[in-house]
Amino acid sequence: MLLKFKVAILFTLFFLSGVHESDASKIELSEEAEIIVLILDPTQVELYSAFGHSAFRVSDPKNRIDIVFNYGIFDFDQPNFYLNFTKGKLYYKLGTGSYPAYKNFYFQEDRSWREHVLNIDQKDKQAIFDFLMTNAQPENANYYYNYCYDNCATRMRDVMDLTFGDKIKYDYSYARDSLSFRDLMDKYLTYQPWGDLGIDICLGAEIDATANGFHYQYMPLFLEKAMLGATLNSDSTTVPLIASSSTINRSSEQPKEGGFKPIHLFVIFFFIVGLITHRGLKYNVNYRFIDVILFGATGLLGCSLLFLWFGTDHLSKYNYNLIWAMPLNLVGLVFLLKKSRPDWLRFYFLGFGILQVILIVFRELLPQQIHFALIPLILALALRSFYLAFMLKKRTESY
Repeated sequence: MLLKFKVAILFTLFFLSGVHESDASKIELSEEAEIIVLILDPTQVELYSAFGHSAFRVSDPKNRIDIVFNYGIFDFDQPNFYLNFTKGKLYYKLGTGSYPAYKNFYFQEDRSWREHVLNIDQKDKQAIFDFLMTNAQPENANYYYNYCYDNCATRMRDVMDLTFGDKIKYDYSYARDSLSFRDLMDKYLTYQPWGDLGIDICLGAEIDATANGFHYQYMPLFLEKAMLGATLNSDSTTVPLIASSSTINRSSEQPKEGGFKPIHLFVIFFFIVGLITHRGLKYNVNYRFIDVILFGATGLLGCSLLFLWFGTDHLSKYNYNLIWAMPLNLVGLVFLLKKSRPDWLRFYFLGFGILQVILIVFRELLPQQIHFALIPLILALALRSFYLAFMLKKRTESY
């Protein structure tokens, strides 16, 4: 509810406060006009804000224009929002609003942000302004958001590339570490361990591809680095893309590490599974509830991951978490709970246990990063699988 409330407020600020700006498309910008890029630092209030934010500002005191163009607007009340979200069709839009409203909102949130004035001529200023005003029209404003390839930062980069063409040159030295899209996400998720886990489970090997300097700019802070190092060819001269920069606000927020993390949960769970398994061997007792939890949960999760892979547009294809979150665990569990169990069942659990050991040993060789906090859970799956295979074999041999 808090997230919905805050997004609703921001949505209202931009669209209600921006109504009176709509006639600005008819205005020729004056020589006093500036095109400014706003960069907001990450904040840990919500997961979606942990990556930072960016927007355009068009300031023209002579024409009394001070508008923010924000490609990061989404609305919970749009038709079929939750269905589209589930399917990976995330409808975002370009919103417009007054700069003072924008500034007041983020001052209230205590967000750090900086402003960078583009070092461009009058023709390019007008071109960007006209493009943004046209793009902000209701029939043009909506776009399908993509985590890595089409978001508030890449849209801004693309606007500049469309305007400047080959006149703009980037210094991609900031990308020498050759990180993947997932690695870049991880840089901003230190204080969001549960969000990091969810992303690593749900998004597949597509985001483990190595990003180049161009693709690094899907993160607002790397968009900022790219612009600060970029040059622009203008009238046979080369000038910095950024004419001047200023810090508008410095947040007093001190990020704090979350107390209880996924690794803590799964380590505790592994020892519980180990204790239950030990008692089962010692006293020849079946604690079947732990199998229902372990194999039922991973089986259901596996079905969800298959749906994300084949039924949605999320970046969830080729998800190697299906090695441990195996949908077939549900089938194995159903037969395990029956009084009469087929002979193949013990081979299923034996094979599944071996597969988990292979996954742990060779996980660094996979084309997808498996979250390190999952290792205790995978070990618990292996331990319980070997136990079930042993008990099923023992029961078969006793007949």
